[in-house]
Amino acid sequence: MLLHAGLGFALGVGALHLLPGMPPWWSGALFLSMSAVAAWTRPRLRWAFFFALGFCWAWFHACQRLCAPFPDGLARAPLVVEGRVASIPSVEGHRTRFLLDVERTWDAHGAELDFGGRVRLTCYRDCPRLSAGERWRIAVRLKPRHGSLNPGGFDYERWLFEQGIAATGYPRGREAFERLDAGPGAYWLTHRRQRLAEHLAGVLEDSPQLGLIQALTLGERGALARETWDTFTRTGTNHLVAISGLHVGLVAGGVFWLARWSWSLNARLTLILAAPRAAAVFSLLAGFGYAALAGFAISTQRALIMLAVVLGALFQQRTLRPYHALTLALVGVLVWDPGAVLSYGFWLSFGAVAFLLLHLGQRLPSRDLWTRWGRAQWAVGLGLLPLLLLFFGQASLIAPLVNLVAVPLFSVPILPLVLIAGLLSLVPVAGLDVPLHLVADGLGWCLSGLDWLAAQPWAAVQLPARPLWAWASALLGAVLLLAPRGLPGRWQGLILMLPLVAARPDAPGWGEVRFSLLDVGQGQAVVIETQDGILVYDSGPAYPGGFDTGAMIVAPFLQSRGIERIDRLVISHADRDHAGGTSGLLARVPAKRLQTGEPERLGLAGAEPCMAGETWNWSGVDFRLLHPQRADLKGNEASCVLEIRTGERAILLTGDVGARTEERLVARLGADWRVAVLIAGHHGSATSTSARLLDVVQPEWVLFSSGYANQFGFPAPLVRERLAERGIPTLNTALDGAVQFRLGPDGWIDEPQGRRERAGRLWTHRPALPP
Repeated sequence: MLLHAGLGFALGVGALHLLPGMPPWWSGALFLSMSAVAAWTRPRLRWAFFFALGFCWAWFHACQRLCAPFPDGLARAPLVVEGRVASIPSVEGHRTRFLLDVERTWDAHGAELDFGGRVRLTCYRDCPRLSAGERWRIAVRLKPRHGSLNPGGFDYERWLFEQGIAATGYPRGREAFERLDAGPGAYWLTHRRQRLAEHLAGVLEDSPQLGLIQALTLGERGALARETWDTFTRTGTNHLVAISGLHVGLVAGGVFWLARWSWSLNARLTLILAAPRAAAVFSLLAGFGYAALAGFAISTQRALIMLAVVLGALFQQRTLRPYHALTLALVGVLVWDPGAVLSYGFWLSFGAVAFLLLHLGQRLPSRDLWTRWGRAQWAVGLGLLPLLLLFFGQASLIAPLVNLVAVPLFSVPILPLVLIAGLLSLVPVAGLDVPLHLVADGLGWCLSGLDWLAAQPWAAVQLPARPLWAWASALLGAVLLLAPRGLPGRWQGLILMLPLVAARPDAPGWGEVRFSLLDVGQGQAVVIETQDGILVYDSGPAYPGGFDTGAMIVAPFLQSRGIERIDRLVISHADRDHAGGTSGLLARVPAKRLQTGEPERLGLAGAEPCMAGETWNWSGVDFRLLHPQRADLKGNEASCVLEIRTGERAILLTGDVGARTEERLVARLGADWRVAVLIAGHHGSATSTSARLLDVVQPEWVLFSSGYANQFGFPAPLVRERLAERGIPTLNTALDGAVQFRLGPDGWIDEPQGRRERAGRLWTHRPALPP
């Protein structure tokens, strides 16, 4: 009964988060009532009642974050907010990022607005020193929970929803800050953790291992270099850095062993309370303390609940079956936070335990500890492989072997030494900070070894996107391979895992064009796929804060499509919103040929100029450069203008050229020039997409590549009016996410569709018209 009820509740929670939008409240209430009646009359349907209960509980939790969203009409409007700093500010160079729990909000006219909640603010210069718990009044510009939405990319909106963040934005200059209260208030724990982080930074100063020490002691990874995190990912050891169940379990297990041994030395104490029960109390307190040190991060909350289930059964002297313990922990986590199902760590942590129980739970214990430990790593490595590939698109091939050594090394000497050395450094006695420096040096040696392993080409495997059935088949195959030896047909698990390796994304046919206008914010990036070649037009922007759309959006999209090389990379011109991501893209996906309208300004080796008149053909698809005709043009007017034609239909990309260049193109190409899809010039600026061009090419669709609530107001109202007068439908990456369609040699065209409509979930922001 416990197993069915727990799994039913978990499935109900998960079912809500699979929906494309929030259902009305009465539908959940009706479902719960009907399932209660069914369970009362037919006990076999009790699982359906718990399913409905989980569904309704998840709905209630999600409604706290979705039912009163930040209004689209206030996006980028000047506001004043008052609230408390709710996180340790992350400082990196000139950028400071922090969470603010907003208590009151006013508009530019001083009228108080009905908005409160957690917002994420980023200050790029002239930021005051911020401390957790301080109350500030800040002049800001905010926008709703919104992020780029692309196939193969990171779902930023899901992460914001999971963290309970209602809006993001930035302060309006240093004078925007006014400190109201310096006391930490209810945020005293976060305030104390910030002081500890600052203490570690003061002791270690410029040590390259500072970020790693802070991550292991406080769960703060803001100072951890991206290259270091990539090393842990490629070697499958990133779970050792992010404080989670392993860390809490190690601390709790060490305290349990020490407490039971010391308690049993005193006969009077054992008469009051048995040593194992006393050890369970101290162990739970130790786990709670370490989770508090990590700020009660979501992963530590899961670990605490699981620990409480196991230790609670031990204290009550009850034998709890392993799967019942796992089910109780699962329900406890989802009752505490139904949104935990959105966390990859949730699936990986519970999946690891489940596969360990499956592979080792029914076996007689081996006398060989090393063999048992090797089997455990095999079970976790094989069982989680499909999940890792599904979530991250890559998985470490050397993880089982590396963890065979790394986990014991981390468990016994490293983590205890880090914590003890950190505590000693707090004592104001000369020389007690030396152990922390020694531990940091030791971590540096370990990291050097991991860097060498991560640099090997065989360290990790990366797979393109697969259909859902392939992932389900691979997961079932892993279950069969790890099942007890007595189960017949275990070898068939290998067959079930084959689709994960053999399946390939479907490729375009002869004469077919697959077009993707990616959502890169205020910029542009286009991917054109044909049977014989891949062309990328522009790479999107790169920002001073370090976000590079070429590396973080364009490259993951190409990799999700199984594209390992770009045949031709065309950068329209060298402005940052079109060319900023080029270096990051090329570092991950090489290009055979690079062309641009401004090769000297782009400053990349091998860049060739675009020149009007150049043509080529890939499997029945014709490409033609229409502009520039001279090599001395600069800025927007130097943009490469590209036409892609198959059959009787064409796509036109004009970069940032203005109306004068459009007029010259029309005059040169004639009144019979037609295109099916036009990418609006200059992101929809009023200086482009002229009435003359629209009247001649007569596009069936016009697509805009712009950022949500961008400061320029693109697409301009004048351009939108021109299109509305002519009845031309439009799509905008700011509102619709990545836009994709197919064009065929026989004249057919798929209706362009935005990613938000195609793959949206209940947390997906569906903005209204541009504010």
